[in-house]
Amino acid sequence: MRTRNLTWLCAGLLTLSGCAPQGGSQTTETTTAENAVIETILARRSIRKYTAQPVEREKLELIVKCGINAPSGLNKQPWEVRVVDDAAYIDGLTALYTKANPKAAEDPNFKNMFRNAPAVIFIASPVDGSGQLDCGLLGENMVLAAQSLGLGSCCLGGPTRFMTDAAEAAPYLEKLGFSEGYKLLYAIGVGYPDEAPDAKPRDESKVRFVE
Repeated sequence: MRTRNLTWLCAGLLTLSGCAPQGGSQTTETTTAENAVIETILARRSIRKYTAQPVEREKLELIVKCGINAPSGLNKQPWEVRVVDDAAYIDGLTALYTKANPKAAEDPNFKNMFRNAPAVIFIASPVDGSGQLDCGLLGENMVLAAQSLGLGSCCLGGPTRFMTDAAEAAPYLEKLGFSEGYKLLYAIGVGYPDEAPDAKPRDESKVRFVE
């Protein structure tokens, strides 16, 4: 994949060599401290509280650009992406959601069904189930790009299930305009974080080197 026409951010996110130590004598700590890509990966958290500050269009465009430059089998790019930062769309859909799920609105911090994120990226994949791996890689690039730009993000499945299952949400799903043969897979909420959660432990025992 050629990255010479991308910004330094996309190049950093996509260049695999940047994730590898540059010398055998370097320690993991030294490599991490000197590598912005690794720092971004290890610092990323799923954010579920956001400020009301809108996300700049330029940043959303860059996040999506990094997403669509993710690896794709045979370069089929089996995804479609829609970005929504229109409060009227988000609030209108949320009103339907809370009517169907009144307990959700009991949380005093609840503002919208996308964890209060002011912008949402919707990702669709082919209805035959193909392309889901590619869409996962696409989303990972996006959340890492968001992190590197000082934004928070969270992958969301519940809101998309409501959008695909609830008849009253059909007009909102239709407005996204996905092509025939594609279905909404998941969404990513994006915004300025209003929390700084600690990292949850990872089970390194599940990783082995095979000699």
